[in-house]
Amino acid sequence: MKQGIIIGASSGIGLELAVQLADKGYQLGLMARRSERLEQLTTNLPGEHFIQCTDVSSPEQAQQQLSALIELMGDVELIVVNSGVGYQEKHLDWSIEREMIDVNVRGFAAMSVVAIKHFVERGSGHLVGVSSVAAHLSGGLALTYSASKAFVSNYLNGMRSRAEHSRLPITVTTVEPGFVDTPMVQGQSPLWMATTEKAVAQLVKAIMAKKSHVYITKRWRLVAWLLNIMPKWLMRRLF
Repeated sequence: MKQGIIIGASSGIGLELAVQLADKGYQLGLMARRSERLEQLTTNLPGEHFIQCTDVSSPEQAQQQLSALIELMGDVELIVVNSGVGYQEKHLDWSIEREMIDVNVRGFAAMSVVAIKHFVERGSGHLVGVSSVAAHLSGGLALTYSASKAFVSNYLNGMRSRAEHSRLPITVTTVEPGFVDTPMVQGQSPLWMATTEKAVAQLVKAIMAKKSHVYITKRWRLVAWLLNIMPKWLMRRLF
C-alpha cells in the first residue's frame, strides 16, 4: 500500500487531494490545525488513515510532529506541503503579514526539510509543494503573499537541485495554481476559476507522472509567462 502525508488537509486543495489519493488506494497521514475537520474527513475516506493536529507557524514543534507521523506510518513515499494562508494588504497590518510569513515561508521550509531528509534516508520519495501563480507577481495589494509564494517556488527549485545531486530517485514537484474555488478566494469571481475537483485531478495526474512543475489549470502557464516578461513599472500600475 502506498503511503502519503498531506500537510494542510482540512480544506480546499488539501482536502480534495486526500479524497482523490484515498480513492487511488493511498493510506494517508493528514495534518492541519483543525483536528475536528481531519476527523470528519477520515470518516468519509475509504481505508484507515492517520491524523495529526499541527500548526506549521510553530515550525520546530511541527517538524517533530511530522517526523513522528512518518515513523508511525512506516514507509511514507509522498509528502505534500499544502498549508498556506493569503490575504490582501490594504493597510499593511503587520499581524497579517507575519502570519503569512510564519506559515508560507517558515512553516513551508520547516516541513520541506523534514520531508527531504526522510526521502534521503529512505532512498527515494516525492515532495510536492503548493505555491501559486502569484509567485510571478509583485503588486501592492498582496505584496507579502506574492513574495512568500516566490520564496516557495524558488525554495522548491533549490530542493530539486539538491535531489538531483543526491543521485537518488527523489522527485520535487512545484505546483502553481491560479484561481481555484477554495475558501481562500471565497466571495470572489475571478478570471478562469477552476473547481477544486478539476484542479486536484490535474494535480494528481502530475503527481503520478512525477512532474517537476505544474500550473493548475494549464492555461495559467501563459499568465505566468506574461508576468515574467512584463516590465516592473507596468506591473506596479496594474497591481
